[in-house]
Amino acid sequence: MQRIIADWAAPTNVHALTTTRLGGVSIMPYAGLNLGDHVDDDPAAVAANRSQLIRELGLKQPPQWLQQVHGIQVVEARADGIVPEADACWSDQPGQACIVMTADCLPVFFADQKGRKVAVAHAGWRGLADGVLEATLNCFDDPAQMTCWLGPAIGPQAFEVGGEVRTQFCDLLPASEQAFQPVAGKEAEDKWLADIYQLARLRLSAAGVTAISGGEHCTYTDSDLFYSYRRDGVTGRMASVIWLD
Repeated sequence: MQRIIADWAAPTNVHALTTTRLGGVSIMPYAGLNLGDHVDDDPAAVAANRSQLIRELGLKQPPQWLQQVHGIQVVEARADGIVPEADACWSDQPGQACIVMTADCLPVFFADQKGRKVAVAHAGWRGLADGVLEATLNCFDDPAQMTCWLGPAIGPQAFEVGGEVRTQFCDLLPASEQAFQPVAGKEAEDKWLADIYQLARLRLSAAGVTAISGGEHCTYTDSDLFYSYRRDGVTGRMASVIWLD
């Protein structure tokens, strides 16, 4: 199982990573380590992939899986097997892993600088615009004492959106204008390339976070490493996982 390890200034007892599609037992079009149980993959393959993830990460108790709906609900991670409807989760319990799944949307990792609490959020453009990052920050005491890492997502040269998306972000935070570039030849259609990484940085900065890293990958263009819903339609999901020692 190949993984992208978070490169950030978190305390050493914080573990954070995003899986890739490499490894696992799923077959095409989910080929590899598909961890999504809602994409019509063989349930036995997904179960085997999840077992592999837990085993290779050395998790001693069940991680918190979510039923994601592109919203802003945040829940505390538990090991009771219940899968709540939410798009972010947090934990202050050592060994309790928090997980979100993505295939172009942005996973955002959170840790306080004392290594006492962690969280991860699933930020598609709807959740990002509606405030899922701010809702997750509300689980912590002081944004200024936070560090955040932006995991693999669709890159700024591949994420085409309509003008209504740009307007929504810019109405909420005028500085968001810098995260949009017109699509050449589609100006009359009001089409824009959106930098979801920059949009997240702007929202986190406005909320008081100063330590923000990550944002180097593009799930759409790197088909060898990543699943991409926008590229393939029917595809698997990566998992972004964070936990405390």
